[in-house]
Amino acid sequence: MSVLLFTLIILVGAYFAGLLGSLTGLGGGVVIIPLLTLLLGVDIHYAIGASLVSVIATSSGSAAAYVKEGITNIRLGMFLEIATTIGALTGALLAVYIPTQYIAIIFGLILIFSAAMSLRKKALQIVTEPGYLATKLKLSGSYPQANGVVNYSVTRVGGGFFMMMFAGVISGLLGIGSGALKVVAMDGIMRIPFKVSTTTSNFMIGVTAAASAVVYLQRGYIDPGLSMPVVIGVLLGAMTGSKILVNTGSSRWLRWVFAVVVTFLAGQMIYNGVTGKI
Repeated sequence: MSVLLFTLIILVGAYFAGLLGSLTGLGGGVVIIPLLTLLLGVDIHYAIGASLVSVIATSSGSAAAYVKEGITNIRLGMFLEIATTIGALTGALLAVYIPTQYIAIIFGLILIFSAAMSLRKKALQIVTEPGYLATKLKLSGSYPQANGVVNYSVTRVGGGFFMMMFAGVISGLLGIGSGALKVVAMDGIMRIPFKVSTTTSNFMIGVTAAASAVVYLQRGYIDPGLSMPVVIGVLLGAMTGSKILVNTGSSRWLRWVFAVVVTFLAGQMIYNGVTGKI
């Protein structure tokens, strides 16, 4: 396979990965890594390095828009980034020593969880009484809606903090944003409105990935020739996805497509990991 053809395949694949990731809010890394490892035979460590760079780029671009709209809880995001950064550095260091087949199996299991999370849209009741730590750290906030401003409080900060640390480990280990785990921490444990948890997660993902990328860069696992088409493709796909999302009332069917694709990729990753083909 020529270098030009290899680059074009990565570019097109990254575009669709960014498109699906943008429409479901889980990022393109969950598609990029299986594409590179299963289809193109790239070493999983280099695939993770390229994915981390794309996560930084997409998060930096989309997070700015959500911050401008006043939806993202910046104070909460910066506090929880302490946990995700510690976890990301730990995960990135562990990834160097864990055999690639085990990384593939863990990745497949996380993909299945991400697919299930992409279909979950259960609305939780907004908490009105903040927890002790949330009050001390002033983590509660508000966000604008068409019918006015919605105020919300934050609870169970400690549980959310430790869940974020675990999400950071998974991010550093597998090279994905771990958006599903971050949303579980904020939406399910800390009881933050879903809209705020997804946008705040997006705000945090770039910092988490940057912490992991430093370790991969030092180990020589970030290849510019591989990362460049991945970043360009994912960015273009994410931009297209955001426009589609604005013009369509519901993305439920897209979430089902995403879940089916990701579940298939998860099965392939787990199978190849168990049989030692990765």
